[in-house]
Amino acid sequence: MTAVPLRHLRSGKVRDLYDAGPDHLLLVASDRLSAYDVIMDDPVPDKGRVLTALSSFWFEQTASVFPNHHVSSDPADFPEGAAAGVGSDIVGRAMLVRRATVVPLECVVRGYLFGSAWNDYRVTGRVQGSILPAGLRQADRLPEPLFTPTTKADAGHDEPLTRDQAVALVGTERFESLEAAALALYGFGAAHAAERGIIIADTKFELGEIDGELAVVDEMLTPDSSRFWPADAWRPATAPPSYDKQFVRDWLDSTGWDRTPPPPRLPAEVLDGTRRRYVEAYEQLTGRSFEHWYHPR
Repeated sequence: MTAVPLRHLRSGKVRDLYDAGPDHLLLVASDRLSAYDVIMDDPVPDKGRVLTALSSFWFEQTASVFPNHHVSSDPADFPEGAAAGVGSDIVGRAMLVRRATVVPLECVVRGYLFGSAWNDYRVTGRVQGSILPAGLRQADRLPEPLFTPTTKADAGHDEPLTRDQAVALVGTERFESLEAAALALYGFGAAHAAERGIIIADTKFELGEIDGELAVVDEMLTPDSSRFWPADAWRPATAPPSYDKQFVRDWLDSTGWDRTPPPPRLPAEVLDGTRRRYVEAYEQLTGRSFEHWYHPR
């Protein structure tokens, strides 16, 4: 848990949440890395700062597309009680956000056929109940982006849902609102990324309700929540190289690990390679230098 002089509310796999008043939270992204829903014992240097920097960028860029919970990533705007943490553990990795009631669905959008969707398609010709054209290959671009929600598990694995299952969970009107928001946000992000030489193969959004309206919460279009491919290296029927934590998953798979705790220790070259990929994704997507983001002084 990060050291912040505010009341700690809870910790997720990566983020720690702190009380910042009746309407706000301080959301702090740690350097923890989760793979296959298991938290690794070795943190990735600067990972939390990259996630915060990139989420902040996307929240700013998409504010006119759909509301979000972001208030500020500038330490000068944080509550007075957090000021002692600025310049040490939280600088560059914290966001002041509005409180939200989170919708119990993970809003996944897929633009390309890969990962669990590819495995599903090979067996059934469908992805979570949605029929796709025959003859698609791994990493093929889908005819149109596909909304494939999952459960939102506090622990363990999120489970894929068909459209009917998701509607039963949240209702038809809410489902359609979530689908429209997720597809619009993915479309915006994918178009921006394409201009900068990156394919966003798939991504995951979390949405919540603020003052009776839906808004994007948590993180947005980061290497933790998305699959990023360099456009010049993408080839259908292959597993393209990535800027995300697929690099770690591939190394873990090479060890024969059974995906249950405890995980193997990550060697220095895997940690360094992951950091390099995350920073490169940030700089390529934003056109900004990571060194100009908030860092401890």
